Amino acid sequence: MARKRKGRDISGWLVIDKPAGLTSTAVVNKVKWALDAKKAGHAGTLDPEATGVLAIALGEATKTVPYITDALKAYRFTVRLGQATNTDDAEGEVIKQSDLRPEDVQITEALQGFIGEIEQVPPKFSAVKIDGQRAYKLARDGEDVELAARALWVEELLLIDRPDADHVELEMTCGKGGYVRSIARDLGALLGCYGHVLKLRRIWSGPFDAEDGISLEQVNELARTPALDTHIKPLEIGLDDLTELRCTEEGASKLRNGNPGMVFAADGVEYGDEAWASLNGEAVAVGIYKTGELHPSRVFVKSPL
Repeated sequence: MARKRKGRDISGWLVIDKPAGLTSTAVVNKVKWALDAKKAGHAGTLDPEATGVLAIALGEATKTVPYITDALKAYRFTVRLGQATNTDDAEGEVIKQSDLRPEDVQITEALQGFIGEIEQVPPKFSAVKIDGQRAYKLARDGEDVELAARALWVEELLLIDRPDADHVELEMTCGKGGYVRSIARDLGALLGCYGHVLKLRRIWSGPFDAEDGISLEQVNELARTPALDTHIKPLEIGLDDLTELRCTEEGASKLRNGNPGMVFAADGVEYGDEAWASLNGEAVAVGIYKTGELHPSRVFVKSPL
């Protein structure tokens, strides 16, 4: 007989301003414990030494995670010029050095080559899988890791500050699957001076901002109390990029059973569009709109928090 999963049936989003020194998985586990939540996951990994937005999905909100991971996100990061490392960040060993230091105008011009649809090779020390094994594990074992380039959409890449000759502060808005470490590495190579990421912060991700997140210190202080629940945001926030279609009680009942349900049309929605149905403002299902009905692909079986 299967063991019953322990924890509360709690749904929604808790936005954490992640500190440096912890993995994303460790933060999810801490939040899950603090809320006594039955189910939790994150919407987009942050490197252990990175800080900023880590959106934790709880319960039924985990069904909206793909819409957050696919959304645009923004990073502010510092690049150390003059040094390349084997990990493309400050945690690795310096493998190349240069005394060359480009002028601000050269950096600004070089950044233009990283805007739009680009091809990016992930860092060798990354979680990308090669024949079923993580690249970072192979790299740690001394294997010569070869990773294929991946497409990345970069909306914007700006020079924010130049505190001294060795450091530049950049801000990037990009799509899914971007590696800031690769940007720093490739920028340094293009400028002929080498480079790696010194500091990295995700300032927003989809609808979530770092300034709206709570710290792990607060999570610890409020753990297992109703006060922590007040920081949970509705799961519907994860559907911001989709059109909301209202439905009737009858339509909601059909949708929750996995069947097409009647919805009211909304401005801008067309046949074949992905949308979500709501009843009294609460998410019922996500699916494809077809002539007055939503054909569900994801159903929210429990009312959100």
